[in-house]
Amino acid sequence: MQDIADRVGVSKALVSLVFRKAPGPSAETRARVFAAADELGYRVNRTAALMSARRTHLLGVTAEVRNTFHAELVEYIVSAADRAGYEVVLGAITPTHSESRVIETLLDFRCEGIILLGPVASISELIKLSERVPVVSVGRRLSIPTLDVIRAADSRGIAAVVDHLVGLGHRHIVYIAGGSGSIRTDRRDGYLRAMKRHGLDKHVTVVDGDFTETSGIAAAEALLAAAELPTAVVAANDRMAIGVLDTLRRAGVDVPRQVSVTGFDNSPMARLSHLDLTTVSQAPLEQADRAVSAVTERLDASRTEPVVSVLTPQLIIGTTTAPARDT
Repeated sequence: MQDIADRVGVSKALVSLVFRKAPGPSAETRARVFAAADELGYRVNRTAALMSARRTHLLGVTAEVRNTFHAELVEYIVSAADRAGYEVVLGAITPTHSESRVIETLLDFRCEGIILLGPVASISELIKLSERVPVVSVGRRLSIPTLDVIRAADSRGIAAVVDHLVGLGHRHIVYIAGGSGSIRTDRRDGYLRAMKRHGLDKHVTVVDGDFTETSGIAAAEALLAAAELPTAVVAANDRMAIGVLDTLRRAGVDVPRQVSVTGFDNSPMARLSHLDLTTVSQAPLEQADRAVSAVTERLDASRTEPVVSVLTPQLIIGTTTAPARDT
């Protein structure tokens, strides 16, 4: 900074004000300082700055690296955080890096707030975390007064899919579940309630899955091995739906004339023209904006009352659904 100050002809303290975006320096001075910094190849020492700063303006975000919906959310969260004057530190959850370990790493980096995408931590763990820093849970249905919740009405989204299929004449509708957890449970319950509402209790069939393409493939193989194929398959997310779709088509099954297939998330992959999956949008852009707003309101406006935002999912009709075949 002293080199920049000498180049511009100002004090080192003034240069520091410019880099900290503090009030005082004129627009002309700021421009000259940044120009000199570019010429000298100067970069702010982020670590040193954090050591001396009372605030870091860092938001930690946990995300499963293989979850395409999480990837889309992260992209929008980064943009929203940038507009709010914050930077994002991404904590990647993998088979070797658990959610709890990732959270501790984000806290070690002095993140001022944490946005959890589809958290799996226990209620007691989430309460303890929210007592340390502002926390926003995205996706999971929770009722904890010390943290904020942004989510889509998952059960309503799955119910809309079932309603769509029933409207096309489908009765034998199989559901591929996503394992345990509140998000998975809500989607499964949405299927069960919708089937019951349409008087299709005797046709209820639930196949276990784990939100991956592999489990979608396994589910499709099990359906192919059965005596009769269902007329429709509802998968709890797009990744499993794509596994089902690929397996059925490889086996010579005409989708959607013989079997309709649906997903959930409206992921970029599902929108590819050769897939064009019927799915459900969770409004990821709006979820991201609300999540960042929630955490920054606690940090910058001292809000303490909890916020719970439940968005209505939107059915996206593609080419993988059609009227039911004659059975």
